[in-house]
Amino acid sequence: MSNHSAHHAAHARAVPGDGLRIRLLGGELLRLAAVAVLVGNFVIGTYQRSTVHTALIVGYLIVTLLSLLVAARRPDAAWRQPLFVLADAVAILLMLCMHAAQGPLDHGRALTPPGLVVVFVLLINAALTSDAKLVGRFSSVVFLGWIAIIAAAVANTGLGLSEALFDPEVQRELGLALSFGVTALAVHVIVRQHTETATAAEAAQRRGSNLARFFSPAVVDQLAGGGDLQLERRQVAVMFVDLRGFTSFAESAFPEQLRHMLSEFRDIVSAAVVRHGGAVDKFLGDGVMAVFGHPAPREDDDDRAMACALELVDELDRWRKREVAAGRPALKAGIGLHAGTAMAGVLEAGCHSEYTVLGDVVNVAQRLQVVSKSVGATLVVSEDVKFAARSAGTLAAWHDSKAVAIPGRKLPLNVAYI
Repeated sequence: MSNHSAHHAAHARAVPGDGLRIRLLGGELLRLAAVAVLVGNFVIGTYQRSTVHTALIVGYLIVTLLSLLVAARRPDAAWRQPLFVLADAVAILLMLCMHAAQGPLDHGRALTPPGLVVVFVLLINAALTSDAKLVGRFSSVVFLGWIAIIAAAVANTGLGLSEALFDPEVQRELGLALSFGVTALAVHVIVRQHTETATAAEAAQRRGSNLARFFSPAVVDQLAGGGDLQLERRQVAVMFVDLRGFTSFAESAFPEQLRHMLSEFRDIVSAAVVRHGGAVDKFLGDGVMAVFGHPAPREDDDDRAMACALELVDELDRWRKREVAAGRPALKAGIGLHAGTAMAGVLEAGCHSEYTVLGDVVNVAQRLQVVSKSVGATLVVSEDVKFAARSAGTLAAWHDSKAVAIPGRKLPLNVAYI
């Protein structure tokens, strides 16, 4: 039995969506805010203005402008965010080094509020990447570098370890560093949880889209609520619907004629199957295979399958007459229906999910569809299905035929047809 192939669309180069554009704009605005803070700190801060301070501001302004340029020209570049987030971390460490060079442990200068704002502004910028690993790297570089700078400053004062730990200036500096570390850890956890939630939601949406190709909306909702799709043995009814003479017709038909005919045919059949609670297993060129009884078996599976088949007999005949009246090519259809035990379930492999039904019941249903042409009928069903259908088909004008030879099957089968 052939598989239902997933359709692959060719994609042009990705254009950033609204969400990505907002994140890019937010990141660049935060970097500009950090530059503004550094400038403000230079103007009103307590630092001794020096060429080092000026170089830091000018250098980070250049980095910000480069980031803005790259974001505008190469928003999808994989190296962009890691590179500039690392540059943010380096800028913070340079600021802390400059702060330590002023001798805060000797002269009672703590990191000024404007300078402290830069650290957390750039932490937020890292969080906007929605990349927990990137947030972790940024936070680790800043926190470890911060602790190293404090340790170097303590070493320059000549304080011992025990003295340094009880020194108010050292405690203040360590408190700031630890506050950043705790905040960074919280941000990392939030970003990771957000990413996991978004990934799970995307996977659920993709899974739902795959299921919607196979099952009726009611069945999709049931599966989304925790229904089981694993391959297992169960009782099902299988129906094959096929257009007769399509291969010969396709040899000389125009592409638009083929597209119109197959589209209309598939729409009619799949809509009827869904209305009766069945599942479209696969489209087979000019044929459709449908299953009733999986993944949600019901006592009336055979009855619903019969009702669907009988409805399609009339629906497809009306469709053929409409096409003829419109001056378009039209073909007759053949339907085969059988019920029995089969292995049924969904096989998942990467981006392709395949609903599969395996067993003799499938082969017989397909062969009954072939038999329909030889007996001049539209619908052929096995005798078992005819008797199992409690209400559907009771008023149909059936023709019974005993011990009909089924191609490819040793044992004959009692059938009924209309």
